[in-house]
Amino acid sequence: MIKNIRPQVGFASNNVKEHVLSKFRAEQSSNEYIISLCKQKFFNEAIKEFEFLKKKTGFCLNLNTYAYLISACSYLRSLEHGRKIHDHMLKSKFNPDLTLQNHILNMYGKCASLKDAQKLFDDMPERNVVSWTSVIAGYAQNGQGGNALELYSQMLQSGIMPDQFTFGSVIKACSSLGDIGLGRQLHAHVLKSEFGAHIIAQNALISMYTKSSLIIDALGVFSRMATRDLISWGSMIAGFSQLGYELEALCYFKEMLHQGVYLPNEFIFGSIFCACSSLLQPEYGRQLHGMSIKFGLGRDVFAGCSLCDMYAKCGFLSSARNVFYQIARPDLVAWNAVIAGFAYGGDAKEAIAFFSQMRHQGLIPDEITVRSLLCAFTSPLELYKGMQVHAYISKMGLDLDVPVCNTLLTMYAKCSEFHNAIFFFEEMRYNADLVSWNAILAACMLHNQVEEVFRLLKLMCISQHRPDYISLTNVLGACTEIVSIEIGNQIHCFALKTGLVIDISVTNGLIDLYAKCGYLETARKIFDSMINPNVVSWSSLILGYAQFGYGEEALKLFETMRRLDVKPNHVTFVGVLTACSHVGLVEEGWQLYRNMEKEFGIVPSREHCSCMVDLLARAGCLNEAEGFIHKMAFDPDIVVWKTLLAACKTHGNVDVGKRAAENILQIDPSNSAAHVLLCNIYASKGNWEEFARLRSLMKQRGVRKVPGQSSIEVKNRIHVFFVEDRLHPEINKIYATLEELLLQMLDAGYVPFQK
Repeated sequence: MIKNIRPQVGFASNNVKEHVLSKFRAEQSSNEYIISLCKQKFFNEAIKEFEFLKKKTGFCLNLNTYAYLISACSYLRSLEHGRKIHDHMLKSKFNPDLTLQNHILNMYGKCASLKDAQKLFDDMPERNVVSWTSVIAGYAQNGQGGNALELYSQMLQSGIMPDQFTFGSVIKACSSLGDIGLGRQLHAHVLKSEFGAHIIAQNALISMYTKSSLIIDALGVFSRMATRDLISWGSMIAGFSQLGYELEALCYFKEMLHQGVYLPNEFIFGSIFCACSSLLQPEYGRQLHGMSIKFGLGRDVFAGCSLCDMYAKCGFLSSARNVFYQIARPDLVAWNAVIAGFAYGGDAKEAIAFFSQMRHQGLIPDEITVRSLLCAFTSPLELYKGMQVHAYISKMGLDLDVPVCNTLLTMYAKCSEFHNAIFFFEEMRYNADLVSWNAILAACMLHNQVEEVFRLLKLMCISQHRPDYISLTNVLGACTEIVSIEIGNQIHCFALKTGLVIDISVTNGLIDLYAKCGYLETARKIFDSMINPNVVSWSSLILGYAQFGYGEEALKLFETMRRLDVKPNHVTFVGVLTACSHVGLVEEGWQLYRNMEKEFGIVPSREHCSCMVDLLARAGCLNEAEGFIHKMAFDPDIVVWKTLLAACKTHGNVDVGKRAAENILQIDPSNSAAHVLLCNIYASKGNWEEFARLRSLMKQRGVRKVPGQSSIEVKNRIHVFFVEDRLHPEINKIYATLEELLLQMLDAGYVPFQK
């Protein structure tokens, strides 16, 4: 049972507080009273006292009082009052000493008034290391790393040597710029100085390296530290968690607890919960949740957000809800976390409920809120709800935010017809960013609008946004869909020219394209040029070999893949089972199928079952294939029965073929392929009575044979041909060429198949 812990405050009630303040005021002078308030952390009351005294004439504050008041403004981030106190000081003709000026510099920096800080700094007749550090810190804390580094350079030129606080601020500025080369130079400068081993400088270096994704460098700094504080441990644990070293994050957390010097705070628990979330290990998270409660952080908003996110990502939405309701005073970030958790968890109804509660609490949703909520709508049934949120977004003016519009575009692509998505994109096109273009390209692929992909790619190339690896991956997918090798070659050239070919998703897309278009040699060359091919690379090439009848090559590649300890996925097994089918390796196919789940944890899908039916049926094991279909974990679809029926035609098995056709017609009574294949089976066996009966039944039902078709790409144009087609504009030349080919075939000794 979690107790309702009230936050600790300085006084139990307002009456007691007023009594103590009255006592202070009676016993002390104005200066002493203000200083006493600041020491008790009654910063607002101290400033109110200053405002009260300012109305009186003849009152005078001393240097120490001004310093305390300025520090109060720094703590409260109150630029308005800070300026008033500074102005009062100047009007009183009070001459502040260097220490007080440094306090004022620090206040302006903390309040993000860098112009005021720089002006005061420029007017100072004397400066020390604290003066320089205060302005450098102000720039670093407010995202102006370049100015901070420039000032640091001026400081060195002036002969002032930096201290540990200067190094901390300068390293932070360097980190914000992402200039790791300069960061390493600063690291060397720190080591040469007398403050090289100081914990503040060391912690700043750890933070810089982790933010630059250089976890080994960060670990090197951490390992060499003579003493470590909570910030050192927290920075290292957060770095491991954020950079994908989740187990290391947990190990270092355990080591910190084992040493027993520091107790974890809410930020460390936040990092640990994120690590559990990435590992999808809710049991670890539950244990750590109990530990956080023991340390008095069960109602903390920061730790609670991460914990809520962890439970949601692991599928424990009820636990996520309970954690959220335990947070003492959830802020906007906490509400966003719980809404995102339920939205990404697929519970749109609950995400909307939290959104409504949040608004009733008086909190105003921001861009992150509505983007998270929109992610809950992923099917046509949720389109209306998505449109309601869209109306709210427009009402609040959030539709001016491009990332929000991108999320709306994705919502329309998933929930409605393609024309709605393209209409929305055209409306926002002139404000579109790279994400917008990639979103609409993905929408085209989702709705099988392949030609639209190429049209949009041309528009994208003349816009201010050039295609990136995500764009090319979508376009290569479109080329593969229509087997367009010419456009694929152009995209390949573009990828080489722009350097995008080094991205593994682009390289995999090229392998998949060339393999599915039959250009296996080119696909293999690209594969061999890869330094570290992943499972997608291997699977694409294996599947390509298998589909074009090179079963032995596919199986050899699979063996090489296993020797290199690359774990296969479900696509890999589709490839190897197809390869076994083409080569006729029935026993090997059975062995692979049985080991899929046992050895690799891959549950057989419909595709794998279809491959097994094809394997058995091609080998003439039609009864075994039929028995396998009946034992499948799910209801067989038309594809499985068609595979069996086609094999029955090849092997002339009327009984199994008839049952296969009946099952197809139960699913789709108007399926022409089932009727035609069964007719062909009867005809091949000379069963003309059944043949005539079935043909008559087809006429009664209005079933027409769908003519076979093929296509070929010539000079960027797709030509489609039907059986006995007479509509093509160059049909005479085509038939003349066919007759010439037939004559060449006969001369070569080809004997036509006779029924």
